Amino acid sequence: MIILAATPIGNLGDASVRLIDALRSATVIAAEDTRTTQRLLAALHVENRPRLIALHDHNEKAQAAMLVDLARDTDVLLLSDAGMPTVSDPGYGVVAAAADAGVEVTAIPGPSAVVTALAVSGLPTDRFTFEGFAPRKAGERATVFGALAGEPRTMVFFEAPSRLAATLTAMADAFGVDRPAAVCRELTKLHEEVRRGPLGDLAAWAADGVRGEIVVVVGGAAAREVPFDGAVEQVASLVASGIRLKDAASEVASATGHSKRELYAAALSRRDRHIAEPSTPAD
Repeated sequence: MIILAATPIGNLGDASVRLIDALRSATVIAAEDTRTTQRLLAALHVENRPRLIALHDHNEKAQAAMLVDLARDTDVLLLSDAGMPTVSDPGYGVVAAAADAGVEVTAIPGPSAVVTALAVSGLPTDRFTFEGFAPRKAGERATVFGALAGEPRTMVFFEAPSRLAATLTAMADAFGVDRPAAVCRELTKLHEEVRRGPLGDLAAWAADGVRGEIVVVVGGAAAREVPFDGAVEQVASLVASGIRLKDAASEVASATGHSKRELYAAALSRRDRHIAEPSTPAD
């Protein structure tokens, strides 16, 4: 089978007993960086020397079929440099290929920068979305953030320290300088820091430069105070522009706080009434 194994995101003490046992018994390890895996084995005092196969963004498509074939006869342990494979890291292509081929996939759960940052951010955790890394180019970044401006769920992003200030500034432009957020730096490490505040303040703080591994957590947009009838009109307008009724109801529900089911039913009834009404003869 394919075994996805979460590795520490900073503190080696977070390595689980299951992970260490899997490393000790593995015959094949597919790793994002084999050198990082060798250092992990040494740090955890694992003397096993399995076959190491590099699996990264540039070769995953080519390696996936080979790893799936290997997994028919032996367990293949799949590791990223830190955290859970496939989450903004290599592994998705292998899992998809394994699923298509009927090869079993399982996981050894463990540390996750996404969930850890969300938990310590002080922002709502009941509903959230992971957005990965923001685009590098300013125009593309602005477009992505503009599309997320009305997202009501808490949003989690990864970012490189060298681009943090620009990203926070772009977020403040798109989401508003007062939108609450948290910058989580060096999670689980010696110099861990969580800085909370409005996006405008965080952008000013980051302008002097920030080091370390970064996760940014941004509060969702507040529901707009739109009457139900107005929300139904918004759904109808979106449908008229070519969006499916189901998708339109979902989008307006997220933006206004009204029930998606009720919006869908009301918009459907409104459409049916308009179809049933006889047209008025022209003068």
